[in-house]
Amino acid sequence: MSTPDDHATPVRQRCVTSYPARRNYRPGVVHPPQAPGVQNAIDIHCHAHEGQQDALSLAKLASENGMAGILYKTIGPISGDYQPAREVRRVVEALHRWSDQTGIRPIECWAGYGITMDNREPSLERLQENLDDGVVAVWLPVFNHANTYYKVGGKAIWMHPDADPQAHTPPLPWEEALKYGHYLIDENGKLKPFYKEVVRRVADSDAALFFGHATHPEIYALADFLVGIGFKRGVIDHPFSPFVDLSISQMQELARAGIYLNFTYDEISPLLGVDPKRIYDAIRAVGVDSVTLSSDAGEPLFPHSVECMRLIRGYMEAFGLSPQELDTVCCANPARVVGYEHALVS
Repeated sequence: MSTPDDHATPVRQRCVTSYPARRNYRPGVVHPPQAPGVQNAIDIHCHAHEGQQDALSLAKLASENGMAGILYKTIGPISGDYQPAREVRRVVEALHRWSDQTGIRPIECWAGYGITMDNREPSLERLQENLDDGVVAVWLPVFNHANTYYKVGGKAIWMHPDADPQAHTPPLPWEEALKYGHYLIDENGKLKPFYKEVVRRVADSDAALFFGHATHPEIYALADFLVGIGFKRGVIDHPFSPFVDLSISQMQELARAGIYLNFTYDEISPLLGVDPKRIYDAIRAVGVDSVTLSSDAGEPLFPHSVECMRLIRGYMEAFGLSPQELDTVCCANPARVVGYEHALVS
């Protein structure tokens, strides 16, 4: 396994590029909680499960700021009988009651489903039930992928049921990470039959497929399989994160295969510290038609998702994306991912 690149950029060097951007970016006076610039935006990576931001409160705030929609990657309880589409329907019902009272147009809300989000062995039956129930996107393994355990470790209780619930392991050796974590390919570098069937069912349901925390060999195996079946709604989250860590040339190659690169606020947050100018440069190299911007927010250490959308969009505008390009990466492309074509901005 390779060591992740450092995308942070030294502070002294970063000042040279950031100061002109911050001095020239003048979108207008901000009146909190207003979030200028997020109108018609669709956040395709939002967390609202237990202990994170409240899904309904966020939907109201997004509606007040004119966003078009939110795809909840996680929502409600994620243990036991995890049914995200049901949780989203509850949010939508309450949101529409609020809309009737206030006269504010409600955003669209969509449900995503993580096949290992409930920390059980993934099941084709549960996947199909959730697709039939209305989820529009499916995430492959994330926090319990072997790659995650290898890069940052995980809660000890996920691997050892008798462990202290608060304990967190250090990064695990690769062989140990494989023992406890999920991995998508076989010894020949091909997708395992189970994951081929996952992809087929996602494609047959016209949902989007997010690659999760897949390693580079898994990413390329997935990309080859998607090309083979003509599937065009694959998404790679946070390409600069230590879990994914793609080079610009790899991003370009995957974009040519029809896969979206979804850059997130998480990458530029203090917790990961990726230089936003590097994301802008990557977008320029890859091309806006293959890029989306999203929040990946929800944790209390982050701003809420609406503010994260304002921030990442604002950074990209300050460094040089035009209004038309911002519409593409914040509105049009995310709308294609969730199957909401009539939300496209002309």
